[in-house]
Amino acid sequence: MHMKLTATILILVVIVTAFAFRHPANNGKAYTDNYNKHIDALEKSEQSLLQLIRHTDVNTAAGRDQLINKIHECRLSLKASDFWTRYLLPETYKKLNGPLPVEWENEVFEKYEQPYRLTGAGLSLAEIYLNGEEEKFAADTLISLVENSLSGVAAYRSDSLAQALNKPDHFFLANRLFLLNLAAIYTTAFETPDTSRVIPELRFMLQATGDIYKTFDQAFPDRSLSVPYHQRYDEMIRFVNSQPDAYSLFDHFTFIRDYVNPLFGFNQEMIRAYGISSRHYYDYALSDTVHSIFDKALFTSHQIKGVYAFVDDPEVLFDIKEAGRLLFYDPILSGNLSRSCASCHRPDMFFADTTRATPFLFNHQGSMTRNAPTLINSVYNHLLMADGSHMSLQLQGKAVMGHPDEMNGIADSLVERVMSCKEYEKVFKRLLRYTPEEKKVNIDHIISAITYYYAGFSKYYAPFDNAFNKGNSIDAEVKTGFTIFMSKAKCGTCHFVPHFNGLKPPYLASEFEVLGVPADTAFRQLSPDSGRYLACPAPETLHAFRTGSLRNIQHTAPYMHNGIFRTLEEVIQFYEDGGGAGRGLDVPNQTLDKAPFKLTVPEKKALLAFLGSLNEAVVADKAPGKLPASKVKRYNDRKIGGEY
Repeated sequence: MHMKLTATILILVVIVTAFAFRHPANNGKAYTDNYNKHIDALEKSEQSLLQLIRHTDVNTAAGRDQLINKIHECRLSLKASDFWTRYLLPETYKKLNGPLPVEWENEVFEKYEQPYRLTGAGLSLAEIYLNGEEEKFAADTLISLVENSLSGVAAYRSDSLAQALNKPDHFFLANRLFLLNLAAIYTTAFETPDTSRVIPELRFMLQATGDIYKTFDQAFPDRSLSVPYHQRYDEMIRFVNSQPDAYSLFDHFTFIRDYVNPLFGFNQEMIRAYGISSRHYYDYALSDTVHSIFDKALFTSHQIKGVYAFVDDPEVLFDIKEAGRLLFYDPILSGNLSRSCASCHRPDMFFADTTRATPFLFNHQGSMTRNAPTLINSVYNHLLMADGSHMSLQLQGKAVMGHPDEMNGIADSLVERVMSCKEYEKVFKRLLRYTPEEKKVNIDHIISAITYYYAGFSKYYAPFDNAFNKGNSIDAEVKTGFTIFMSKAKCGTCHFVPHFNGLKPPYLASEFEVLGVPADTAFRQLSPDSGRYLACPAPETLHAFRTGSLRNIQHTAPYMHNGIFRTLEEVIQFYEDGGGAGRGLDVPNQTLDKAPFKLTVPEKKALLAFLGSLNEAVVADKAPGKLPASKVKRYNDRKIGGEY
């Protein structure tokens, strides 16, 4: 409770600090009146829903249908104000339209605040409840969900927010989030239980947001949206109005490529031209300079240089990278001089290991419980490892080196070994001048060189990216597959644009999902791995795993945390069947919908074609011809890349 209050206070203080006194007095009344009108409409619609619940028999089909129809009306008020509500108070938004009853992923930048229990409420959960399979429905449950939502609405009337609205800065940052969500979640079933409502709600939201634009331009004429922006936005509305109501037929690809992405670029230009800045944590990671959502510099995730963070000299960076390259292949970092980073993350296999379900244990007497995931694009996950137990590349690397089942090394002795090699000693002593706070070379210098080396392989792009960034053509089957991904298959509700991992806009926190992954392909039992529970113990996190990226997925089998599936066809079938629960396993907290869905053979083919378009043009790395010689003779028998 204390952390929740602290976070809420922080949001209000930061917004006021960021936006106060940034602009001279202006005639913002039309804009703030429009905001208040939308908040009033949302409040009145939910109050009306609350009254209907109290006077309706929820245990009759007719009563439930009546309430669902009313919820759909309320959702339009919610969507009309979404432009503001989601950005200004993101945690409070979970009360308005929380997708899950309880979440442990938070909306505060997760590297600086541990996750805490966040209770969802609002319209989506109310509708999901009414569509459930309860033997007896409880009006009190619905009343609680709506009352909690109404308490959230009240927070949007605070004086702090009123001050923020009187300054124009917040608008372009809220608009950026709106555009990112148009690409990532607004055309999926992420928080719209009735999928037939996705596109109709989108149309309504676009029109309502267009009205917000007009009142903003009137209130702040010297900060108005550009003419090209308005023209493209109007074109987008016409495009969406011309599309079918079914989101499974909606042209998601053209929507993002021809409209959302250019609008994002225009908004970025205005952020820079108008000198917009913010201290709101919601803008913490996002770049103001990129023009495309599919630019890999869209958000900042990890400091890949580690202790060399302030080094910019290309020659010095080259030395760091070369040292990291040698160390990546050098088993001198393992306790038995027989295992290297490249043993489990093979550069010729996209820095994964496609030969085994899981790597050998250090003692070679068995196998680990988790597979060796690709290191490519790992920099675009704020939390690392399948359970999210590490917050930086360097901490993750040190944990692997010291783990008795992995490399079984001791930090101080590893440094001594490395420095026993003249080639390493020379380069690291030279680099020591760039970390003046350190008196001698330590394990952080070594780890930082390694992370800088392998992170460089996350810079490459895929054909799907180039369709947005360069205007390259792409096969019609890929476009169809993307639509299936975003709609019928519901992949896009967990794997978000642009990295197709578990980071949704504004890319601050990782999603963890409970899928019910089996221990065997016969589905005799659930995988015993507790997953996220090990780092964040809670009933909801048991067997939850971080949602990984789908980039290069065709090259990085086997799949799932335990490598249980060898082919993407098996993975697709697993999802089609409703995960572990859909196959009869006891997974009470499964977040994946257990209701089976079926894709046709052509739909599966198109989905695979789309996934193939995410294969990046990674330039394969060659192993070094030799390793640095050591003063200690027994160290010189080590093999490049390790023995196992």
